[in-house]
Amino acid sequence: MSDTINTNNPYNGEHIKTYKLDSKVVLNKKLELANATFKSWKLLEISERAKLLQKLADELLADKDSLSKLITLEMGKPITESKAEIEKCAFLIQFYAHNADQFLADAIIETDAHESYISYDPLGCILAVMPWNYPFWQVFRFAIPTLIAGNVALLKHASNVTGCAIAIEKLFNKSGFPEGCFQTLLADHDTIEEIIGNDIVKAVTLTGSEKAGKSIAQTAGKHLKKTVLELGGNNACIILKDADLDKHLDTIVKARMQNSGQSCIAAKRFLVEEEIYDEFLEQFTKKVKALNYDDPFKEDTNMSCLARPDLADILEEQVSKSVEKGAKVHYGNTRGDAYYQPTILTNITKDMPVFKEETFGPVAPIIKVKNLDEAIAMASNSRFGLGTMIFTKDYKKASKKVLAIEDGAYFINEMVKSDPRLPFGGTKASGYGRELSKEGILEFVNKKTIFINK
Repeated sequence: MSDTINTNNPYNGEHIKTYKLDSKVVLNKKLELANATFKSWKLLEISERAKLLQKLADELLADKDSLSKLITLEMGKPITESKAEIEKCAFLIQFYAHNADQFLADAIIETDAHESYISYDPLGCILAVMPWNYPFWQVFRFAIPTLIAGNVALLKHASNVTGCAIAIEKLFNKSGFPEGCFQTLLADHDTIEEIIGNDIVKAVTLTGSEKAGKSIAQTAGKHLKKTVLELGGNNACIILKDADLDKHLDTIVKARMQNSGQSCIAAKRFLVEEEIYDEFLEQFTKKVKALNYDDPFKEDTNMSCLARPDLADILEEQVSKSVEKGAKVHYGNTRGDAYYQPTILTNITKDMPVFKEETFGPVAPIIKVKNLDEAIAMASNSRFGLGTMIFTKDYKKASKKVLAIEDGAYFINEMVKSDPRLPFGGTKASGYGRELSKEGILEFVNKKTIFINK
């Protein structure tokens, strides 16, 4: 087994850098430092932690250009999307800096005691296993609520964005956070399992595949460690006959093609009411054809390569198997190395991979449905439960279907997206627990009952 990590530019295949994995001695020192730092960090007033958060936001925005280039270099995201990711991280940081004191305030409960309330105490050291598709956003949406709640954070990032992982740790240190508050671990999967079993680690959060989630949950469960899992999805995008395509079509295309289709909350199944099916297919195809595939460092690029060649292999196999079962390629379906052309498929059935699996790339199956009820039933026909989006002028009628959708999110006339002000997470095979908002900050605290009599 190799003791190094190699990062490569997915757009041109060029080698970027080689990193040496942390030895067990180094990892143990990082765990011990985290534990020691926690003892003082948890005692710091929330207002003081918030000041450090604000400094972090300032540093992040000051370094936006260089950090954006690093994201694009390591995982191929168009540079404009990389800049937007950094800006979104700053917004998240400022949100918690302004609201954490309120979220973590003692909750007074009237009982027969002289005084009783709930105290929200930090747990300790929280380990995060994070993916490559949003290499800064995924980390910050875990780390910021975790840290301001008084915990300390350890990050095991995806190996292909190791440079981003190291840069994030440097940002925290540069912003004045105590040494050991946030640390990046350069470790392989087997070593991470050992780290989860260490008594210093109190809980684990993972964003990634269903397979990875099951593995982490199994290991954490063996050691009685809490987990929060944000896993895959194959979100349905419902377009009803009264949808305003002139207004919403750009959003609908973005819902599938943003980040070159590499998003768990992307629209992955398009359910279109039959009266407008042909019109929608024509307009959607026209928009997709107009997307500019080019070097991700160019400002006018809005589609680029996938993050690794093997990801294109997986996508190609899913499409090929679907075509074997009768799917028709309406547009696209060519590839080269890490490139996968935006692809539109029709004649979709429920037994095809592009219907029942998560497709992590720019593939759009377009499915004809008779009405809203059939669309809801088909949207619900999934092992996953991350989010559903629906486009219609009759938003009141659509809002009555909230209980019919078991997903963690239901968006009307908007693409499913994460927002620091709203809880984010899924159901079924999409995982459990919540990130963001007040609900997210309370995932890794001890909700302690205080009961006082004179």
